[in-house]
Amino acid sequence: MKRAGYSLAYLLTIHAIALIVFFLFRLMLFTSIDYEFASDVTIGTKAIAFIKGVWFDNVIACYITILPLATMWVAQFFKHFPRWAYKFTAIFTSILYTIAFSISAANVPYFQYFFTNINSSIFNWFGYAGTTGGMIFGESAYILPILCGIFSIIFIWIANIKIARRFATRAEKEAPLQYSVKSLASYSLVGLVLIGLCAFGIRGRTGYNPIKVSQAYYCQDAFLNQLGISATFNLLTSYMDDMRKENRPIALLDDQEAIKNMQQYLNRNGIDSISPLARKVTYADSAVNKKNVVMVLMESMSARLMQSYGQEKPLTPFLDSLYQQSQSYKNFYSSGIHTNHGITATLYSFPTVLNRNAMKGTKIPRYVGLPDVLAQNGYRNMFFMTHESQYDNMNAFFRTNGFHEIYAQEDYPANEVVNSFGVPDAFIFNYALNKINEKASNSQPFFSVILTISNHPPYIIPNGFKSRTSKPEEQIVEYADQSIASFMREARKQPWFDNTIFIFLGDHGKIVGTPECEMPQSYNHIPLMIYGKDIEPQEITHLASQVDVAPTLLSLLGLSHTQNNFGIDLNTERRDFVAFTTDKQIAARDSSHIYIYEPADDVEYCYTINNGKFEKSAINPTFEQLKNFCFSTIQSTQYFNLQGLTGKE
Repeated sequence: MKRAGYSLAYLLTIHAIALIVFFLFRLMLFTSIDYEFASDVTIGTKAIAFIKGVWFDNVIACYITILPLATMWVAQFFKHFPRWAYKFTAIFTSILYTIAFSISAANVPYFQYFFTNINSSIFNWFGYAGTTGGMIFGESAYILPILCGIFSIIFIWIANIKIARRFATRAEKEAPLQYSVKSLASYSLVGLVLIGLCAFGIRGRTGYNPIKVSQAYYCQDAFLNQLGISATFNLLTSYMDDMRKENRPIALLDDQEAIKNMQQYLNRNGIDSISPLARKVTYADSAVNKKNVVMVLMESMSARLMQSYGQEKPLTPFLDSLYQQSQSYKNFYSSGIHTNHGITATLYSFPTVLNRNAMKGTKIPRYVGLPDVLAQNGYRNMFFMTHESQYDNMNAFFRTNGFHEIYAQEDYPANEVVNSFGVPDAFIFNYALNKINEKASNSQPFFSVILTISNHPPYIIPNGFKSRTSKPEEQIVEYADQSIASFMREARKQPWFDNTIFIFLGDHGKIVGTPECEMPQSYNHIPLMIYGKDIEPQEITHLASQVDVAPTLLSLLGLSHTQNNFGIDLNTERRDFVAFTTDKQIAARDSSHIYIYEPADDVEYCYTINNGKFEKSAINPTFEQLKNFCFSTIQSTQYFNLQGLTGKE
């Protein structure tokens, strides 16, 4: 067993040396960036980035270590001393650390230039090797990281080979493994435990999801949030993001044709320095008494679950009563069928491109939307979710895109977690109310988003909950409705209530009843209710989309801003069509027609809607117009994302 101990000591030594080298590259990055921290950023806050950095670096080191660990442990079963295992490990780890150290060194000048960690876009430079090489070696500021990279590579090879020889010599003098049942069993068990620990190091955490770049984000400082990310981890995961099928570009129209069409549909000329759809929105009487905003994104809340939209059973008595007291939208549609779609459409006014997750990715996308405008006007922005903050990359995405505080499963008592999606609606509402009361003040308005989850399988019906129905999928809707009712009942007692606008909408819907066509409308037809002391109750029947929520709210608040997205102000503008998607289908509709297209199979469907009944129709000029709007919306959204126009203002 002593032989095995020496092999483990050798691997741990190389592992530790690698972590130190990674740390030094991170320290070089920290000292080389000409960056001015905010006055409230303490040394302790900065230190957290380095602690998280060791965490991420350990993931890469464990990836490199796991095969040599398994190889050396198996080699101990050989009767003769396995010196070849040390040689293999020294060469194998030196090669991989050469790659990792090269990436870490390259990350320093890359970050200096782009203010982001090295990612898959670096591969685009390979076609211009001469130009790229001239840029790198021609800039004096890049010489130090280049030299450090070369030195670290030479060092790891020399150190690795010498250390391997030293431990191999010591191990060779020890007695080989005894071939008894007890010794073999204990040796095998120890090996499995060590390999398991290494695999855990690769996963990086005990939570529902393995470690992602989102885990590095912990504060409002853009530099510190990125400092903790391993350059190698960032490059590899960004490359894998690009390889995913859902992230591959689609071609429905020529990009410029799509943009020109959207300019006509939205009546925009664009702003050259920002984007072809940007415009200045100015209100003569900008709000003096800024109202608070509480937005509730209701999980899977299809419009058809409410009697206000035709449901026969009284599943949502509170929401139905609220519908009568609000500015309510009868024909409101979600952008997609997943929560991440609802979030990016509602908060940032960008449509969905099939099943693509705009929040997810190693390179965190930047969006200028509702949270940014509110933050620029002095609002304190808070997001409350029921599950882990890493889910769908939410922690990193929200901290990058306008939110000051994120509350997630990590902040809640463990005994309140009921399933893999975290805490139930009643808890999240109560927690959010308490936090809002802590933060609310007369001097600073707040914007709070509460994301519910209970109306999502697996349904957890609380013990003792009294329901009018017997089906779990209906009982959970009743529970969700009662949770909102309790929240609003308590909110009415708070001093900030009368100065607050409440927005209730579904993040998306779900299948309710019998699907009318290939694209069930209950998945995208959702409720929208805007409620407040000064909001005139009315039912609005014209078409509306999630992308319209932000500009409509900013209109109610009277906040001037630069708009760079696809939404309209529903108070002053009208939509002829709305576009929305599922994972594999895109669609557009007006009041009596719907066009559906499946890009993967190049199949289209046309329906005319009469009194709620869907009748298949042949393509005609009306459907051609819907097709053009649908294709233009998706293509131009993709163009904005690929060209990095979403974050311009």
